[in-house]
Formats: sequence, structure tokens, C-alpha cells
Amino acid sequence: MAMWKWLGFGAQATSSEFDSLSEIEKALAGLGTTRARYAACFAYILTRSARADHLVSDAETAEMGRLVAVHTGLSVDQAAVAVRLAAAQARRSGGTDDFVITREFDRLATHEQKVALVDCLFAVSSVDASIVTIEDNEIRRIANELKIEHPEYIAVRSRHLENLEVLRRRQP
Repeated sequence: MAMWKWLGFGAQATSSEFDSLSEIEKALAGLGTTRARYAACFAYILTRSARADHLVSDAETAEMGRLVAVHTGLSVDQAAVAVRLAAAQARRSGGTDDFVITREFDRLATHEQKVALVDCLFAVSSVDASIVTIEDNEIRRIANELKIEHPEYIAVRSRHLENLEVLRRRQP
């Protein structure tokens, strides 16, 4: 057991010991702790689908900022800062924080907010009118982590069928 504790597995890490959202929350300090954390998680998770294909375009970044503003009530400037910081944290962590942050969003958000986030993930990936398979797979992974049932996920995904590359290849 001592070795597990030494490795950091002996007890649940507290937010002060490990918190990859703290920089975003500090930038959103005037919002209150819960609202800032929700917005930080939302922005970070949006970067997951955007970076799935290892290329985050300016159009995707702009769309993420717009969606963060619309869905969290942040100003456009605050949303842009949240997205910029979330993308930087995702680059620093190399994706190792993805599950932890998505689990935190799952704890904070209502079911409707989770479904709306999944729709936003498709919207970000659709910016270039093409959702490649790796992006589609990442969105499905996130939906699973948010405990979105498969039929509900399919209903959201169906709103973006015209942009799914996997379906375009099958059409004559």
C-alpha cells in the first residue's frame, strides 16, 4: 500500500493537489467557483474533438469560443480566453487530463447540458463541413464518459450526418 500512496494512488487527489482547470478558473474569477469550473470543463472538452485529428483550425477555435459563450453565458472575450487556456492545458497534458475533466463535467452538468455539449462537439468538428472518423470516435468516447445513452447519442449525431466523411465515401 505504501508504494501506491507514494505513487499518488493511496487517496483521492484533492483539487489543490491536481487541478488542470485552475488557470482557466482564475481567468474567470468573477463568475463564482461553480460557474467558472463548469465553463472551464465545457471549453476543455470542446478542444477534445477539435484536436482529435491533430489539427485545430482557426475556424474551429472561433466556433469553440462562440459555443462557450452561448452555452455558458460568458462574454465573447471571456469565452475566447477560456478556449485559449483550455487548448494550452490540453497541449501541456497531452490528453492525460481528458477523462478527469470530462468526469468533472459529468458531475457538474445536467443531462440536458451534457447532450448539448455533445451536439457542440459535432458542431466544432463540422466547421470544415467534414467530420472525419477519428473525430466521430472521440465524440462517441466523450458521450460514453458523460453517460449519454446510445439512442440519444445517435439522435444528436443524426443532425450532422451530411458532414460525416464515413457516409460520404459510401455514396455513389
